[in-house]
Amino acid sequence: MSIQIVPPRPEWATEFKVISETLTEAFGTLAVRIEHIGSTSVPGLAAKDIVDVQVSVHSLDLPEDISTRLSRLGFNLFENIWRDHVPPNEDPNPELWTKRYAKSMAGTRAANVHIRRLGAPNERYPRLFRDYLRACPAAVATYALIKRELAARHSDDLDAYYAIKDPVCDLIIGAAEQWAVEHWIDQTPQ
Repeated sequence: MSIQIVPPRPEWATEFKVISETLTEAFGTLAVRIEHIGSTSVPGLAAKDIVDVQVSVHSLDLPEDISTRLSRLGFNLFENIWRDHVPPNEDPNPELWTKRYAKSMAGTRAANVHIRRLGAPNERYPRLFRDYLRACPAAVATYALIKRELAARHSDDLDAYYAIKDPVCDLIIGAAEQWAVEHWIDQTPQ
């Protein structure tokens, strides 16, 4: 897979709404919330043309039929448990960084579905990251430049691309944590 960063597209928000409705049908009450995350969720940010969605659930022990439900609606659920990158100085307990993952099927709108446990640090990270970037245009411009340069140099090497991108995101989340103290209201349901 070759990484290509494209200019921001206003239709990403509308495409997320359609995907969200489909995922709501698949997950029903299992989904505490379904949110647009990742670069396509930030107006004005260049991104890979893939809509990232986070489904927050109480437990990653999903019902046996969830794979069938998702498949009927155009998504492949990967059976294995995935782990997100652990930022420096965070608790490395694997349980805090696990997720389930689904991807849209070929021939449908490209989307990644990250299914994370409500309240886990890997569920909070993309929400805070998104909200901080939405509030800080200078960070958006810098992050877009970094992503374009990375794609220009490592478009066919996913390991190299993410080996650099993940620490850059950790720098951004560090700034976001400081910003959050005064500006962010975490909307995590109790």
